Amino acid sequence: FAVLMTLPFVLARPVLAGSLTIAAAADLKFAMAEVVEHFRAERPGDKVEVIYGSSGKFFTQIANDAPFDLYFSADIAYPRQLEEKGLTASETRPYALGRIVLWSLEPELAKTPLRDLPRAPMRKLAIANPDHAPYGVRAKEALQHQGVWEALEPRLVLGENIAHTAQFVDSGAADAGVVALALVLSPTMAGKGAWTLIPAQWHEPLEQGYVILARARDNPLAHRFADYMGSEPARAVMRRYGFVLPGEAGP
Repeated sequence: FAVLMTLPFVLARPVLAGSLTIAAAADLKFAMAEVVEHFRAERPGDKVEVIYGSSGKFFTQIANDAPFDLYFSADIAYPRQLEEKGLTASETRPYALGRIVLWSLEPELAKTPLRDLPRAPMRKLAIANPDHAPYGVRAKEALQHQGVWEALEPRLVLGENIAHTAQFVDSGAADAGVVALALVLSPTMAGKGAWTLIPAQWHEPLEQGYVILARARDNPLAHRFADYMGSEPARAVMRRYGFVLPGEAGP
């Protein structure tokens, strides 16, 4: 009798809310916010915190026990290195290829071929810092491919990450910038100035990947979110922000 009396209360007990902290590359600032919103729609009690920044700096922090559950990197090499060090609870999964663009609030400047930038009326060009930001590495490669890196180096301003780089252009601190396509397609940036897609063959692929970190080994919310990134709703959001998804052709 006692079992029958308590059973309804057990069944009625709510599912405990989960908690998750994600370290994410700055190019995901807007896309990830939408993905999280869709993910939490079914379980609004779950807490999902996303911190955006430089993939390289996150790598260093995570290697030194920073308290993150999931790591989304603009360079898949970083999570793979953590995996090799035994600091992860899953294999590294690719989630997208990023694309870079030349963006300026001055449409004519945005249409200038990279090889002509040294002769353009431009005081400052913004790129992410290539020492730790994957988008900065790819920007440098594209400028080197066009033979203008050395000529433009004195005019560069370096962002801590790709979102910071875009802010330089948006604020007028730089006349133009090599930034992420995902950012110029965002609601905040869309319609401002103009941008030109930089050919993917001018730089190494911006292959991006994510991994569940060791501290989240027994965190079911981390595993659910990792799986959700492969779902069609999440992929649809990523597509809208210009990311090239695994198994799909790019623009």
